[in-house]
Amino acid sequence: MKLVKLIANLGYGSRKDVAWMFREGRITDGDGEVLYADDKVEPARIHVDGEPLDPPPGLVLAMHKPLGVTCSRKDPGRVVYDLLPPRYRVREPALSSVGRLDRDTSGLLLFTDDGALLHRIISPRAEVTKVYEATLAQDLRGDEAALFASGTLLLESETTPLAPAMLEALGPRHARLTVTEGRYHQVRRMFAATGNHVETLERVAVGALTLGDLAAGAWRALGADDVARIFVATQDALAKAPQA
Repeated sequence: MKLVKLIANLGYGSRKDVAWMFREGRITDGDGEVLYADDKVEPARIHVDGEPLDPPPGLVLAMHKPLGVTCSRKDPGRVVYDLLPPRYRVREPALSSVGRLDRDTSGLLLFTDDGALLHRIISPRAEVTKVYEATLAQDLRGDEAALFASGTLLLESETTPLAPAMLEALGPRHARLTVTEGRYHQVRRMFAATGNHVETLERVAVGALTLGDLAAGAWRALGADDVARIFVATQDALAKAPQA
């Protein structure tokens, strides 16, 4: 792919804009040498205005989504794309969130422009685990772990029981829940089915990939090793969950 098209597809401007950037000497290699539009150079060596070029297609990001932000491109309030560089909105192929976290849920949110990878992560067949920590309005009853692990829990207005999930009590009103599905408001509805209410909810891991030291609102690009951690199964943990 020609450099002008590559850089334009990454959202730095139209092809006309990028061609002008070349003429102004704003596109260089890592040593500061000016590049020309017909040069042959690896994307990793390209700098724009002194900063490394964004990763080419195949980009995967991890974000610590804060509260009060919507997983949407358009919303009256703040959206997750407001936390990314503006050019990330217009990359081609488009950068999409991998699933969603509602406005009142914080934690680990993934993005990618790789459609095949996105579908691999969210596919029920992949059984990628998502780990949440919740604080509750009432004390745990004591039977929630067995109920959630049973594979028989039926949420209101649904006809298919939930897959087994693992609950770990962290305190009387504090729990860690590991699920392999992504149904609408699933964690909140699971606790509601036990007569409880989720007051705060944070997703702390997807597979073996965790938030690490990402502050709320921060994000980082993931490498191949990070992406592989998404698919590290925790089925052993689910299998050890207490049965009803």
